[in-house]
Amino acid sequence: MIKNKNRFYLPSFHYLILLVAVLGSCSNSEGKHQGNQPQQTNVVAEKIDNSIENDITFQDGNGKLIALNDLKGKVVFINFWATWCPPCIQEMPSINELKAKFEGNENIVFLMVDVDGKHQKSQAFMDKRKYDLSVYVPHSEIPKEYLAGAIPTTVILDKKGAIAARIEGGRDYSLPEISNGLKKLLEE
Repeated sequence: MIKNKNRFYLPSFHYLILLVAVLGSCSNSEGKHQGNQPQQTNVVAEKIDNSIENDITFQDGNGKLIALNDLKGKVVFINFWATWCPPCIQEMPSINELKAKFEGNENIVFLMVDVDGKHQKSQAFMDKRKYDLSVYVPHSEIPKEYLAGAIPTTVILDKKGAIAARIEGGRDYSLPEISNGLKKLLEE
C-alpha cells in the first residue's frame, strides 16, 4: 500500500486513479456548483481506525432505516449527490448502468444518498429518468471519512464494512474497470 497523508490506496482499486477521467465536483457546504473548471478529483481508500463503528444510518422514502452495520457481508456502493449538482447528474446514467450489471446479486447494495435530505424531489428525479436507483437521505451524521464536503462522492465498502475506495468528483461508472473492481470485492 502507498501511504499519502494518512490515506491508503488499495491494490484492487489503485488502477482507478489511472483509468478514470477527472471531472469537476460540487461543493456540499455551499450548496452551489463550483463553476466550470474541473477540480482535482481524488480516488482514495481511507484506512479507518478499527474502533470506528459503521453506525451510519440512511432513511428511504417510507421512513425505513438502513444501517451500514447491518450490511456487513455485502459490498456497499454509496453515492452522495444532489439534484442541483451537474457532475452528479452527469454520472447518474453510468451508476444506473453499473447497478444493472449486478442485478440479482444480493451481495452488493447501491445507496444513492441525497445530501440535501429531499427524498421526494430526488426520487422524482430518478423516476423521471427511469433510473433503477433507490434514494436515501442521511439519518445520522456522515463522518468526514465518507463525505468531506464535495459531491458527488462515492464510497465503496468491502464486505467487512471498511472503505475500499472513496471517489470525489464525477465518474463514468460504466467502465469495465469499475465493475471488475466490485467483482473482486465480492470474491473476497
